[in-house]
Amino acid sequence: MALRFEVVGRFNRARAAQLTLPHFVCQTPLFMPVGTQGTIKGLTNNQLEEIGCQIILGNTYHLALRPGADLIDEFGGLHKFMNWKRALLTDSGGFQMVSLLHLADITEKGVTFQSPVDGKPMLLTPEESIQIQNKIGADIIMALDDVVKTTITGPRIEEAMYRTLRWMDRCIAAHQKPDTQNLFGIVQGGLDPVLRDICVRGLVERNLPGYAIGGLAGGEDKDSFWRVVAQCTAALPEDKPRYVMGVGYPLDIVVCSALGADMYDCVYPTRTARFGSALIPEGVLKLKNRAMANDERPIDPTCPCMVCKTYTRAYLHCLVTKDAMGSQLLSYHNLSYMMKLSRDLHTSIVEGRFPEFVRGFLRTQFPKGDVPEWVCNAMEVAGIDISSCCASFSPSH
Repeated sequence: MALRFEVVGRFNRARAAQLTLPHFVCQTPLFMPVGTQGTIKGLTNNQLEEIGCQIILGNTYHLALRPGADLIDEFGGLHKFMNWKRALLTDSGGFQMVSLLHLADITEKGVTFQSPVDGKPMLLTPEESIQIQNKIGADIIMALDDVVKTTITGPRIEEAMYRTLRWMDRCIAAHQKPDTQNLFGIVQGGLDPVLRDICVRGLVERNLPGYAIGGLAGGEDKDSFWRVVAQCTAALPEDKPRYVMGVGYPLDIVVCSALGADMYDCVYPTRTARFGSALIPEGVLKLKNRAMANDERPIDPTCPCMVCKTYTRAYLHCLVTKDAMGSQLLSYHNLSYMMKLSRDLHTSIVEGRFPEFVRGFLRTQFPKGDVPEWVCNAMEVAGIDISSCCASFSPSH
């Protein structure tokens, strides 16, 4: 096992920890920006370090297509290839196949898909996914799982969950570098608590370095979402990191952290930046709006980032969607916001003021007290009293 996970603070289910990986010592809870091709669109490595980014996520599927795993291996791995000195995590490639490619066919052998290069059928097996990830060399690598949208029900969910466990064993057997790369398993099982429980127990028996909660953030209702997270975090080991895949809305990260999750990734902060939206404590600021044209304020006067110290809303309004610089500056700010949110979560748990932090966060996002019902329900389970933030129960958002 190539990681150490030390809990340094708690509040009920929430925890702050130090996660020591081969390339970096990280503080959790933490958010990981997605750098599809080994780059976060529009940001340099120096800028990522400057804003406090600890782990970058790379997409195995995209990296294997271009520049190719063998080339990355020749350079001594992705860290050296992209000159990133901190931690990296790669996904298994399975999700991209299912989401990007029509006609992805999943059988016991693996995922068969049409090559985007020449249209020929190709097969990604658990063994091959691990082989590619071993060449890329990230600190954390993910098992190939059988991906099903959470909105699907019936026997397919059960089949996928059991197959995910069988593929886990094939991934473990294929993993050549357990001393330098940590293989995480992924809990599947849709929205069915019985299947999720079987999957959690199966993975925990295999004593992995860390565990991810997969198959969420795919369109399920928020009430189902938080309940699955709560169930899985409660059953996963205390001394191993827990990673909720595909979660990037600040509210979701605060709720999941209260429920005992540690790691998150999502394209949301950078994608929303490219559409001209900035993340602020109150929610989202749409810089395309005409009202921004003569607004002399920064995006967020409380934000210490370079963009907020340097540029006005009016200037950014001018750039947004017309100039590449606009989306670069907004991506910088949005990721800066996510890194600060991660640090604030960590510090407030360590300093024993996590409930106050959560209440402050909710009051700012919902000044009228219209906190969504699912958040109220989740906080009750997390043992955090937010009654002072809620006017009364409102319908789920």
